[in-house]
Amino acid sequence: MSAPPPPVGTDAFCSLDAGPEGAALSLRGAWTLANLAALRDALARLPIDPGAPLTVDGAALDALDSAGANRLIAHLDGLGLRFPRLRLSGFGAQGMALLHLVAGRHALPATAPLARRGFGQAIGWHVMRVGHATLSILTFIGQTGQAFAQLLRRPGLFRAREFFVQLEMVGLRAVPIVMLMSYLIGIVIAYLLGLQAKKYGANVFVVDGVGLAITRELAPLMTAVIVAGRSGAAFTAHLGAMKVNQEIDAIASLGLSPWQVLVLPRLLALVLLMPLLTAVADIAGILGAAQVASLHLGVTPHTFFDRLQDVLSTDTVLFGLMKTPVFALAIALIACHNGFSVARDARSVGLRTTATVVRSIVAVILIDSAFAVAYPELM
Repeated sequence: MSAPPPPVGTDAFCSLDAGPEGAALSLRGAWTLANLAALRDALARLPIDPGAPLTVDGAALDALDSAGANRLIAHLDGLGLRFPRLRLSGFGAQGMALLHLVAGRHALPATAPLARRGFGQAIGWHVMRVGHATLSILTFIGQTGQAFAQLLRRPGLFRAREFFVQLEMVGLRAVPIVMLMSYLIGIVIAYLLGLQAKKYGANVFVVDGVGLAITRELAPLMTAVIVAGRSGAAFTAHLGAMKVNQEIDAIASLGLSPWQVLVLPRLLALVLLMPLLTAVADIAGILGAAQVASLHLGVTPHTFFDRLQDVLSTDTVLFGLMKTPVFALAIALIACHNGFSVARDARSVGLRTTATVVRSIVAVILIDSAFAVAYPELM
């Protein structure tokens, strides 16, 4: 009886044996991620003939994971031995399933690289994006208006509990940060104006500049920016998380309107409280300016407020407060729309929250610019 032919190549992880029906690749040991480098070297040392039939034997395998299977199939595939041409033996059901899964991934056609857009195509693509976004937010505004009209016809739809929760979140908890920021802005503006006015001995005119700047522009604008970064982002994150968890779908499946339950309480709370927050910002900013004027400019508090009463009209203060509900409306609509537009993944929540802050601030500045152009005269 003749002895079997000796193995052509041997290794700790594999060996290649010559047989009457072609070569046999015997696998042994642990074909896992931890041994990936050794597996690559072991396969590279084997003189596998791509033109001859090959049998892969896994009877002596201790372990096989996707990394080991991928290394084996990729090496044989590189030699021209496609998976359907291989004969498999000695593999368990799990091993066979893993090999077929990895081989199926290798068989997928390579995706062609995306063609680079030309200048005209890029413009068209951006125009389409802007058009879709505009249509989406206009639809959302229409649905919000419809929900508000239903609320006027049926006041019983008003969600009082959610409304008062939002009053606390949007208004009460925002007061400290609004006061602090406005107070510091009042200090900075008064100090900078005072440095210039001091050169001409016109220290008292700092009151004019500070009073007009804070009540007409700075307090409304800074309050809106703070609310956009604080409440607007919170609206989008909250509604986005509800969208991901299918809570908005659950509300709709109960026969309730998500606009009545989620949007209108937030919108109304923000519109109601924005003028109040701005009034607090006016007071804090003027107090900060009065402190700087008293300490550094020689303008006593009595002189400061007496002058302020003469130069600051009620119409100027009301003009600054009049803009804030429009700011609030824009912030609430943008925030809630982005919250409802979240895809069902956590990354989308972060992207939409960032978009809310950016778009809200841009919208606030555009609205403020429109008011400044429409009403250029100082009252």
